[in-house]
Amino acid sequence: MVVPRISILIPAWNAEHTLGRALASVRRQSMSDWHCVVVDDGSDDQTRAVARRFVLKDHRFELLCLPHRGLVESLNSGLEQCRGALVARFDADDVMHQHRLARQCEHLDREPELDAVGCHVRLFPRPELKPKRIAYETWLNSLQSSDEVFRDRFVECPVAHPSLTIRRECLSGFGYADRGWPEDYDLVLRVLGAGRQIAVTPAPLLRWRDGSTRLSRSSTTYALERFVACKAHYLAGTWLQGETQYLLWGYGDTGRNLYRALASLGKHPAAIIELDPRKLGQTIQGAKVIAPQAIRSHAERHKIVISVSGQNARSDARLLASGLGLREGSDFVCAA
Repeated sequence: MVVPRISILIPAWNAEHTLGRALASVRRQSMSDWHCVVVDDGSDDQTRAVARRFVLKDHRFELLCLPHRGLVESLNSGLEQCRGALVARFDADDVMHQHRLARQCEHLDREPELDAVGCHVRLFPRPELKPKRIAYETWLNSLQSSDEVFRDRFVECPVAHPSLTIRRECLSGFGYADRGWPEDYDLVLRVLGAGRQIAVTPAPLLRWRDGSTRLSRSSTTYALERFVACKAHYLAGTWLQGETQYLLWGYGDTGRNLYRALASLGKHPAAIIELDPRKLGQTIQGAKVIAPQAIRSHAERHKIVISVSGQNARSDARLLASGLGLREGSDFVCAA
């Protein structure tokens, strides 16, 4: 059996209207040494027929037909069929840049210490994008190095999952898990939490479809509170492991959501840090509200979680914390 350089893993469910374009973008890749596994998750439309047309014309395509069992089962079953040393994740409604595979393979060859790389993305269709999605795209595309990905791991998922190219031994070792929250963010946090390294190829090599029909919009698994639950679980189990109290910087909507999720895991704020002078001296959820300048009296005893929304507000908080002599990664982390 021929072993390709890279396998492409595509789960598909009722994707007849978009799968053809996605597979055509695979077929147009400038790198030819690939193997593409399309996993049909019990579709009841023409998804299988679309995939079969590509299989019949090009032996590098493979179709795996399964009863409908959901995304995680499809991904793990498809992964078993991947033969390449690398696995590129891709979705049935997205479009690859023609040099995506080549650029990401080159990146991993150039930096063998990396376990995976994502890439920058271009969301589409543009007229339908809301400001928050554009802001998310801007933030994703601001990340490049493995240090930046690790630093921002608790802000949001720092890699667009359909842009991820990962060493197969790494992905097989971790696998996908159904924990009632996004399986992609769960995977990334487990990989990073184990000391593995993920970076980003700094080029827009994926056109990432956005819209109300995406699973991330229609399933409760991808609701905001489930993202926060995932984030809090790994934050509590890694950076806050062994700590019962921490300092919470910010108590807007973002900070409140994270507070609730961490409280359910036995982590409570010793104090809440706020900039609004009207809140200073108050007590919220049993924690006194203090100004950033008062942190030093607490920082030797408690780690700080900065939970403010928006890239500008986060940058301002980082700058202020650094100016107080605090070090990101040891004294504080950002978890928007």
